[in-house]
Amino acid sequence: MARFLIIQNDPIEGLGLYGLLLSDEGNVDVVHPYLPGASLPSAVSYDAFVIGPTPIPANDAEGHAFLARELRYLSGVIGSGKPILGVCCGGQILSKLLGGDVKRSPSKEVGGYAVELTDAGRGDPLFGGFPSSFPVFQWHSDMFTVPPGGEQIARSELCPIQAFAKGTVRGVIFHLEVDHLDAARWADAYPAELAAVGKTKAQVIEECRSRERDMGRLAEVLIRNFVDLAA
Repeated sequence: MARFLIIQNDPIEGLGLYGLLLSDEGNVDVVHPYLPGASLPSAVSYDAFVIGPTPIPANDAEGHAFLARELRYLSGVIGSGKPILGVCCGGQILSKLLGGDVKRSPSKEVGGYAVELTDAGRGDPLFGGFPSSFPVFQWHSDMFTVPPGGEQIARSELCPIQAFAKGTVRGVIFHLEVDHLDAARWADAYPAELAAVGKTKAQVIEECRSRERDMGRLAEVLIRNFVDLAA
């Protein structure tokens, strides 16, 4: 049975449905490297890795001891050729490790939006079975670039680079794994982010709730595809 490691980089921003879905496919361990005394387990024991978000900007990661350690750890994982999925800032971290950049997105995205696959994305195994356009939840100001030698596999009008692929590494800026309870928790934690985009807590919760069923179905497809990458 496959073993998966989830690296949760923040107490508020977990990986919700992705963790539950992975537990149906194999054994899942979740580590919290931001906690005092926490350590990252040997990567040899795992078949695939999911890297969670954090409100700390990826460009500031080296200034935070736990993320600096994580960067070194992930460099080794990338070198192993095992599948890795980075979500939001997790994807930004992976892009940087692969030689890409993280920069300000043309538009800050908070709430419900739509993302579409590129030509490369329609042929990418992570998005097998996805429609060409699909609903997502967003909460970010920055975006990654496609690392050298990689491919852009999803885009949107407001944030042009939504996902990349390089080898066995995938990064996505969007969320399919959240529900309206997650949206409410994030809204309580980051009220200034709501003000910056001119939305209310109730509006963001409803934007998530109205997309929740479709996002959940797509999260199942994505995780099955990711597990196949690890097989």
